[in-house]
Amino acid sequence: MIEAMPEIWFYHLQRQPLENVLPGLIEKSLEKGWRVVVQARSEERLDALDQWLWTYSDASFLAHGRARDGDAELQPVYLSTGVENPNGAAIRIFVEGASMAEAVAEPGASAYVRAIAVFDGANEDELTEARAQWKQLKDMGLALTYWQQGENGRWEKKA
Repeated sequence: MIEAMPEIWFYHLQRQPLENVLPGLIEKSLEKGWRVVVQARSEERLDALDQWLWTYSDASFLAHGRARDGDAELQPVYLSTGVENPNGAAIRIFVEGASMAEAVAEPGASAYVRAIAVFDGANEDELTEARAQWKQLKDMGLALTYWQQGENGRWEKKA
């Protein structure tokens, strides 16, 4: 039996920083009933996201946790630098150039409906990493979709 693979989307930030976009992506996922894992490369980035998700809006916050908080399986949003999926997330969002291949090729990756790499087009390292990951995942035979922010800030499917 062939396991279903997640949809793999690349979001190219051009008009807004990650901090402005990530809460909306998470909120839309939660509205669909999906739990979320956000994977970064560094604990420092997770520290910043951890703070931001509690305070990004005067009217709202996004409940989330990390391994050090305990009860990972109860978290609607789980922040990590590893490939674990302790909260049974249906969507995994990769930031800071976190590697997608290992997480989407893991046994159990079929639990994901969608995997999204969000990268900053103004950051040369993130842009280079996104291109390398696109090629790697394409070479693995996975179907990929590329989205870019339009003039109005909305996402436009480009490939």
